[in-house]
Order: sequence, then C-alpha cells, then structure tokens
Amino acid sequence: MSGGPPKALQSTGPQSLRDMPHPLAGSSSEEAVGGDSTPSPDLLTARSFGDKDLILPNGGTPAGTASPASSSSLLNRLQLDDDMDGETRDLFVTVDDPKKHVCTMETYITYRITTKSTRVEFDLPEYSVRRRYQDFDWLRNKLEESQPTHLIPPLPEKFVVKGVVDRFSEEFVETRRKALDKFLKRITDHPVLSFNEHFNVFLTAKDLNAHKKQGMALLTRVGESVKHVAGGYKLRNRPLEFAAIGEYLDTFALKLGTIDRIAQRIIKEEIEYLVELREYGPVYSTWSALEGELAEPLEGVSACIGNCSTALEELTDDMTEDFLPVLREYILYSDSMKSVLKKRDQVQAEYETKLEAVALKKEERPKVPADVEKCQDRMECFNADLKADMERWQNNKRQDFRQLLMGMADKNIQYYEKCLMAWESIIPLLQEKQEAKRYPFIGKNQDMQSNGKKYQLFYSSFLILNLPSPTSYKMALI
Repeated sequence: MSGGPPKALQSTGPQSLRDMPHPLAGSSSEEAVGGDSTPSPDLLTARSFGDKDLILPNGGTPAGTASPASSSSLLNRLQLDDDMDGETRDLFVTVDDPKKHVCTMETYITYRITTKSTRVEFDLPEYSVRRRYQDFDWLRNKLEESQPTHLIPPLPEKFVVKGVVDRFSEEFVETRRKALDKFLKRITDHPVLSFNEHFNVFLTAKDLNAHKKQGMALLTRVGESVKHVAGGYKLRNRPLEFAAIGEYLDTFALKLGTIDRIAQRIIKEEIEYLVELREYGPVYSTWSALEGELAEPLEGVSACIGNCSTALEELTDDMTEDFLPVLREYILYSDSMKSVLKKRDQVQAEYETKLEAVALKKEERPKVPADVEKCQDRMECFNADLKADMERWQNNKRQDFRQLLMGMADKNIQYYEKCLMAWESIIPLLQEKQEAKRYPFIGKNQDMQSNGKKYQLFYSSFLILNLPSPTSYKMALI
C-alpha cells in the first residue's frame, strides 16, 4: 500500500459494467446472449478470448484449450490488473487496531477497517469502521451468494482448540488480524468482487447489523438456486481442463496438508528443545560458582547456550506466525476453489439434463428453448470466471510461496549464523589462558604427536613395499 494518498482516478472497467445484465440475475435468454442489449460483464470477459471456445455441446471449453495452470496469456487477455501498482489503484483497505470488548454475555475482538478510495461508489474519500470476526464471515457468505461464479478468498478458521490456543492472546489476535487484512486485500484487488454492493456496505456502514437483517436480494436468490440443481446427475463429459483443475486441487491440498502436519510437528519439537535449552544453560552458570579456574569458561558456555535459545525462539515464532498461516490459507483456498468447481459442474449437469429433456420430446421446435439457452449462458459464465480466477490464484500462489520459501530460508540462515557466532565467541575465551604454564606436559604431548606421525609414515612405507610389519621399530620411535 502506498504511503501517500491515492491518486484521484475515475472508476474504470467494473464501474461501467455494474448496470449490465448478468445471466444469473434472471435476464432473458435474448438479453443474455446478445441482441440489442449490452451483454453481461462476464460474457464480455469470456468472449474476449474467442466465441468459439465457449460454444460447447458438453458445457465446457474444448479439450485443446490451454489449462489455467499453463503458461498461456489468459491473464493478459482478460486484463485483470494483477500488476497494478500503488499509484494506479483507487481503493485501499487496511485492518488494524484490534480491541477487546467485554460484555455481559460475551467477550470478543473488533478490528478497525480503514478505507480510502476515489471511486464514485463511495460518498466519502475515507471511512473508518470497526468489525468483528462474524462480520467478516457475513461478508464472505454474501459474496458467495451474490457472486457464485467467482472464487471467494478464505477466512482464517474461527474455532481454536480450547486450552491449546488462547484466542484473546496478543499473538493469536495479531495472527488473525494479518489474515483478515489479507482477506480484504484479496477482495480489493479483484476486478469484480471489489465492486460488490455487500463489500461496499461492509466498508462504509456504521451499523452493519441493520443490513444483516435484510432479506436476500433477487441476485442472491438466483445465485443460491445454483446449489439445488441436478442433485444426483452424473456429468456426461466433464471438460478436460476442469477435470485437470480438480485433480490438481486434490493433489495440492494433499501435499500442503502433509507439509502442514510435519511443520507443526517440527515446531512442537523445537519448542520442546527450547525448554531443554533454557534448563541446560543455567546449569553451567551455577556450576561455575563451585569452580575457580573454570568459572569464566563455564559462564561463557552458559551465555552461549542462552544466545542459541533466543535464536531458536525467534525462528520458532517466525515459523508459527508467518509459515503456518500461509499453508492454512492455501489449504482453505483449495477448498473454496473446489466449491466453485462443484457449482460449475452442477450448472453443466442442469444444462445437460435440459438438453436431454428437449431431445425426448416428440414435437419439433424451431429453436432451442429459452431456459436451455439461459442455462448455457450460466455455464459459459462459470467457465470464464472460474478460469480467470484460477489464473489469478495461480499467480498469487507463485508470488506468496516464493516470498514464503525465501523468507524461511533467510530465517534458518540467520538462526544458524547466530548459533555459529555464539559458539565462535567462546573459543577465544577458552584459548586465552596460558596452556603451557598451566599444563607443562603439553610440550611432551606435541612431541608424541610428532613422533606418531613419523611412525605412521614409516609404517606405511613398509605396507607399500609389502614388507613385514616393522613392529621392532615401533618402541624405538616412541
């Protein structure tokens, strides 16, 4: 987020699209597919990469169409503004200042949501409201209902194991704040979700409870109806690219789940090791009180172990606060993507069911019924929106995991460097004593070592020449 105020810009793309009809908003088939009326924004997006890719008898794109995970330029063609910098954006949202509220019936945390924008949808250039977790949950549910074809970013998990994590602790609240801030920034960066009316209400309304009590709008009801189509119908032919997305998400979630479990186990073992180190170091300090000449070296060892303990604690905190939350977020992200993929399959199943019903009828029809065309439009919107969001998600994932892994490497390097410096710092303390005066036999030991090397060289020469072992010379050398 840029430090200065955002530039005053007119609302672009999505602003002019808000008044355009969407196939899921209950428009007629003629309005959805074209004619004199303006097509929906999602169909404009879909048709930007070729009408021939979306005229599909099986409800998907052709098998030869490039997968969203491939290196195609789908993102550039859809112009999703992923690379917008701070000077061109017109909406900034931050989450900060968590506060604890103690009431008679419950105790909860609220967060300050600060919004700055030059969009015409906002009456003021800046807003500041307070929201609790359940308000974020309300927003996400509304986005799922009103934008069923889009991938909605996940929220951090609400419940924690009692006795394991204190949900009012400073560490937990800060971790959740970061996750909620990222959740809103994901929505802010999205070219469609950021213009959603519920998102606007969430950012600006002083009393959100009044809006929570309102019934679902027409678009919400239509979006909700997507969940109740073709209950037990099995798809005739799922498009290969969406089948590949499903397989990828299954494997991705499985691998991340394994990494998450192992990482948690490693962190647990590091915490146990840290407890041992904290008990181990003071032993040398108390021992030094009983020694004379060894007192200073023992104190040095105690301090060295203390420095290593501090470095390990920092590494463990970084892993807990930065590494694990990203893993959990993308595990939840994969679940969200699977949910959208399942809705797309349901719409395809509905479309195939309607086609079969038309084929079974005896009478001839001059054209395909309007409800079938409308269902096809829904399916095309799902295809286009899902592919676009999948591409966005892949780009975000690459950036996030690159930053995550580089940060993890840096933290581990710093940890081992601190431990190395701690142990190296004690070597001069152990070497500065006058070993020759304190241990007069050290010279004799060095002579013995020198004679031992001479004997090894002498003995090896006999081995090379395959002569009998020179045992008779051994005692003479020593």
